[in-house]
Parts: sequence; C-alpha cells; structure tokens
Amino acid sequence: MKRILIVEDEVAIAELEKDYLELSGFEVEVETDGAAGARRALEEEYNLVILDLMLPGMDGFEICKMVREQKNIPVIMVSAKRDDIDKIRGLGLGADDYLTKPFSPSELVARVKAHLARYERLIGSGVKENEVIEIRGLKIDKTARRVFLNGEEKIFTTKEFDLLTFLAQNPNRVYTKEELFREIWDMESVGDIATVTVHIKKIREKIEYNTSKPQYIETIWGVGYRFKV
Repeated sequence: MKRILIVEDEVAIAELEKDYLELSGFEVEVETDGAAGARRALEEEYNLVILDLMLPGMDGFEICKMVREQKNIPVIMVSAKRDDIDKIRGLGLGADDYLTKPFSPSELVARVKAHLARYERLIGSGVKENEVIEIRGLKIDKTARRVFLNGEEKIFTTKEFDLLTFLAQNPNRVYTKEELFREIWDMESVGDIATVTVHIKKIREKIEYNTSKPQYIETIWGVGYRFKV
C-alpha cells in the first residue's frame, strides 16, 4: 500500500484530504507542524508528500527543498496564495505540482494517482528498484541495507543485518547456531557459538514488540532459530 504524508495545519482540510485518499486505497498520515512534518518526511518512508505552503515551525518551501535534496519522491504543494511567484518558486524548488485552495478532494486524489503512476514509470524505465523483504510491518531493504519497523528505521550493525536478512530470506526453516555462524561469519564455530545468541538477542530488542514472545525470530529449544512468516 502506498504511503502518503500530509503536512497541513488546518485540521479540517487535512482530515478531508486524508479521508478521500484512504477511500482510494492509500495509507495516509497527517502532521500539522512544519518542523515535525519535515522530520517525518525525511526519516520515514513515504511514496508521496502533500505540503501546505504556510505552516507553523517551517514553511512548505523549506520542507520541499529539504525533501528534494534527500529523496526522489513526488511532492505536491497546496496553498491559498494565488500568486504566480509562489507557484514558480515551489516548482523551482522541486515540487511536482501546485494546487491552489480551494480545490476539490477528488482533484487532489486524481493528481496523487497521476504523479505516483508517473514516478513508477520512471523507476521502471531507468532506475532499478531496491530489493526489499516485507513481513508484517518489518521492511528489510537489502539494496540500501536498511531496516524499518512500521515505518521507523532501526539501526543495525553489519552482522546483525546479515543475520536478520538470512533468516528472513529462508523463513520457517530451523537453523542451528553452528549453521548460522558458518553462514554469517563464514567460519567454523570451533565451539564458540555464543556470538550468535548475542546477535539474535540484539536483533530481537530492535524488532520484537515483546522479546519474551517473539513474533519474528523464534527459538526452537535444543535446535536453533527459525524466522516465522
């Protein structure tokens, strides 16, 4: 499901936009403060951002500039200001579209769909899409070597990432600690397999809601570990 972030301080407008987009099958989140919206747009994974121009904390122009410097996703700016200079400035900063209030929610939905479709065509025609594993809110981006849990990035060491990815790529299969040590550390364990246990513990602390009742990496007592799907 495509994720959309709306940064809009007028709650009634934001909720109306959110309702129409959700009815069209999108996952939508709303932020009413400019600085907080910028932080979420940069730190979380969204497919498209809808930015109001006038916001508390940080205006839409500055947010658009920051997003465009770090991410290649569609940005739609909306504003009650009808001056061409604002539209020109917004588009010049990298916005993909500019809507002037008031506009119909149906028009917004249509433009969102059009820009997402255009973006996907561009990705498909030239840029190779990242290889991603997604399981129940856990997203492992193998290409970028990044891990997200419900949209929030979790920081992993190299071996933690390799171990999690290996298990996730081979779900429902039980691996002994010796097998995991050979796969990830590329050497025989020589009787020292405690490092596997330590790394599993650290991974669980980052992705499990309850480490005593893990929903992703299950301990098979007397044998090893299994990634559940």
